[in-house]
Amino acid sequence: MKKTIYLCSLLSLSISSFSIAAPLDVHVLSATVKDQNIVNAEVILQKNGERSASNHTNAQGRTTIESSLNDTAENLLIVKKQGYSTLVAKCPCDGMTYALSPILKDLNSMRVVLNWGQNPADLDSHLIYKNQHIYWDSKQGTNANLDVDDVDSYGPETITIEKRLADQYYVYSVHDYSDRESPDTHNLANSQAKVMVYAGESLIRSYYVPTGKIGNLWTVFRISPEGEIQDINQISGTQAGASRIGSTVSNYQNQATQIHQVTVSSANQAHAKTLNLQADQAYKNNQFEQAAMLYQQSIDYNPSIGQTYSNLALSYQKLNRSAEALWANQKAIALANNNNTKAYSHYNMGRIYENHQDDAAALTHYQQANQFKPSPSYDEAIRRVSR
Repeated sequence: MKKTIYLCSLLSLSISSFSIAAPLDVHVLSATVKDQNIVNAEVILQKNGERSASNHTNAQGRTTIESSLNDTAENLLIVKKQGYSTLVAKCPCDGMTYALSPILKDLNSMRVVLNWGQNPADLDSHLIYKNQHIYWDSKQGTNANLDVDDVDSYGPETITIEKRLADQYYVYSVHDYSDRESPDTHNLANSQAKVMVYAGESLIRSYYVPTGKIGNLWTVFRISPEGEIQDINQISGTQAGASRIGSTVSNYQNQATQIHQVTVSSANQAHAKTLNLQADQAYKNNQFEQAAMLYQQSIDYNPSIGQTYSNLALSYQKLNRSAEALWANQKAIALANNNNTKAYSHYNMGRIYENHQDDAAALTHYQQANQFKPSPSYDEAIRRVSR
């Protein structure tokens, strides 16, 4: 009897060890055109930097990926299409909808895309700045607008900042409209919501809704007047109506409101370090696209290391992605512990603006570089754009 049980156990173990994961069904839409399916987008499932399986979307924007990988958070879904920013998202992925963002042209433009699962049915994007509030009942603002509003699950909800206004804080949040009268709900935290931020032709920042939290309002991030994206990532409860969500988070428009750095677990720090080393090697091998993607993944695990942003900025500059390099340099400056990094990053930003014939902005950054670390090169740059 014992031998029979032992053999059965071995058989069970063998079957489970070689079981094939269920296929993943994915839907790809446009982030900026309501209900527009994206045809022939390449959808890739990846683990540890290695492609596992891939497929292309059909006329309905849907595809099925057969893979031996399970649908877990250690795997990534990558979606590519010419003319759109490449999307990179953590799994679980099965049954989810993803939205591709068309490439942005202006140096100071950004796009914010929200997707989520089947429940709740209606999550809403809110952006406040300069006494303005962009949301479903006020879609147009100064140099910003709500491109797509969704009320029946999955999203996307998309807000585009065509050009950031000077001296303004922008605050972005997600309101669980389905549970607007239930500030103690768990539904938002269980929604699988994710927010993707784009600049130029790249996905520059990703946020995943905090799990295990109570509340119907997710305040995700703010953008400083200098263009630094500052993580907030807090869920709270409110009974304020949709029109008053802007007032609920307006304290983040004040410079005096400090953004506290989120604690990063030791496991996430270790994961980020591993990704950083892989990115460094890719950069040394002149694989700048791969390096940028790995630095971005590292930032998702640990967004508080200034050197990662500095390295990311260099990768973007090698790829001639100026808008992305501006953002990464600005974040490197905000997190830098030494004047050398700040001076170098400001100088690089000055070069980008000078190359785009914006001498006024270039001059500002060259002067700031010289303040942090005086240099004949910075003096020459200042003279060049002051003529």
